[in-house]
Amino acid sequence: MLTKLPLNYLCKGFRSLSFFFLFFTTQQVLYAQSPAVSIGGKSSFTAKLINIEAATNEPFRYNTSLHNASAKQMIFEFKTNLPIGWIISYKVDGNQVTSLNMDAGTTREVSIEINASTSAAPGKYKIPLKAISNADTLSLNLEAVVKGSYGITLTTPTGRLSEELTSGSHKEINLEIKNSGTLPLADIELSSQLPTGWEVSFEPSKIKQLEPGKSVSVIANLKVPDKTIAGDYAATFTATNSNGNAQAAFRMVVTTSLLSGWIGILVILLAVSLVYYLIRKYGRR
Repeated sequence: MLTKLPLNYLCKGFRSLSFFFLFFTTQQVLYAQSPAVSIGGKSSFTAKLINIEAATNEPFRYNTSLHNASAKQMIFEFKTNLPIGWIISYKVDGNQVTSLNMDAGTTREVSIEINASTSAAPGKYKIPLKAISNADTLSLNLEAVVKGSYGITLTTPTGRLSEELTSGSHKEINLEIKNSGTLPLADIELSSQLPTGWEVSFEPSKIKQLEPGKSVSVIANLKVPDKTIAGDYAATFTATNSNGNAQAAFRMVVTTSLLSGWIGILVILLAVSLVYYLIRKYGRR
């Protein structure tokens, strides 16, 4: 014979069922949001690209993954053997590191940046990396292909970096751009930093291609405004392309023109003559 359960028993049972459902749902959400772990198998140190080509003054950047497949936390220390003068850095989440503490079954992304020495000859260089822990040593062999170097210099044919100008005048300044690297330079543009009111134009204003070891002459047509106060001024010319830039800083000495000087002297003489005349005329009264 079935008996009716009291209402309070039914409420308690409903609350217990609701609590169990809420607990189960929360655990599922937390599990879905937690990092994926993979315990078992072999730990690994891998890279998306192992062979990268760049110039000596450009960094070699590699994206690698380090996986700890063991069932316990591990500290991995990074080691490498680089050619003389080369530099390497390891970054995790934007921070530079030399070792990494990893939980069991986790994988971390490691960004590696290598800078070759400026004297490195073109060719392929092998970069052996190791991630060393107490339980294992993981190896990764990278390759850095040096294709040459970019270099640009800006100076004058004589090496002189000073000019003398007069107020309100025009001046042609001869510049020389040289490719001092071993790779061609493309689309070199010229620009300037001048005192307020000064103007300059370049002939040519852009060099399409400059081969290694070659030079090209450029004329800077400089205009000094009228009534520029005599004195020393600084002017900087810059040659720039996508692979680098070079600057030439000039000392510009501005003097007054000869005509302005004579006019000044004439004004002084007239003033003295006027004073003398007034003294002679009214001085005896």
